Amino acid sequence: MTGGITTADVLVIGEALMDITTIGDEVTEMPGGGPANVALGLGRRGSDVALLTNLGRDSRGSLITRHLERSGVWVLAESFGAAPTSTAHARILGDGSAQYDFSLTWLASPAEISVKPRTVHTGSVAAFLAPGDALVLEQLDRLNPEIVTFDPNIRAALIGDAASVRSRFEEFARRSTVVKLSDEDAGFLYPGANEVEVLRTIGQLGPHLVAVTRGAEGAILSAHGQIVHVPGRRTAVVDTIGAGDTFMASLVADYPAMHGKDLTYEMIYELGSRAADAAAITVGRAGADLPWANELTAGV
Repeated sequence: MTGGITTADVLVIGEALMDITTIGDEVTEMPGGGPANVALGLGRRGSDVALLTNLGRDSRGSLITRHLERSGVWVLAESFGAAPTSTAHARILGDGSAQYDFSLTWLASPAEISVKPRTVHTGSVAAFLAPGDALVLEQLDRLNPEIVTFDPNIRAALIGDAASVRSRFEEFARRSTVVKLSDEDAGFLYPGANEVEVLRTIGQLGPHLVAVTRGAEGAILSAHGQIVHVPGRRTAVVDTIGAGDTFMASLVADYPAMHGKDLTYEMIYELGSRAADAAAITVGRAGADLPWANELTAGV
């Protein structure tokens, strides 16, 4: 620590919540939330990662904090407030996909925080749900990190009509270095456009790397005008919770080594391939159980 400022590889800003999962008659509770899952995945990879979130001073908030800390995540003190810890009820269908019902409050801290990260990651509900969304933008502008990564992870039932969501999405995308979205996100934001058109549209906003994930079909990535297809991985799907967050965490972890370089086709493919491998591990087990470093191949 120098002059009261602590350096970190990554600061994640966004929601942490309790996932209440129903599979048949069985109900379980597990810490979750897209940004918190990304922080968890980074911590398990050995990244020096801090999380600015919104937790209650209640039993669920304590459980989430301990869960994250066991994976190496530093949950900032500014993350705790008076509101109860948020929840998301996921019902797992026969094909492994999830349907969600949320009870969620999002209010990012407006305070100046004593962390100086190289990378800031944000997205999901935190980028769209008032009043916290505007505060996330303020924190991004105040921190002015070298790299910004963004995953909209859109929950349409929570955040309004497509036109207003697209406007907010593009505000974040203009500040971003890396943007990852799902094919469902792409269809919601840019209806009628194919995935390559979406990649190019977002790339024109300024990000260096854009990826669209396509579930079992893999992913498409774009950088410097190149379009790179990464095939899906054959795996027995237990559930899909955390798959996109795992893909994102992989990009957040691996991209900084390539920042400032002219990304070749091979480099882009390697980024996407490692992310797809990691996501395949997560979908093969219950809950958002993201992989640890020893489960992954060597870094790029």
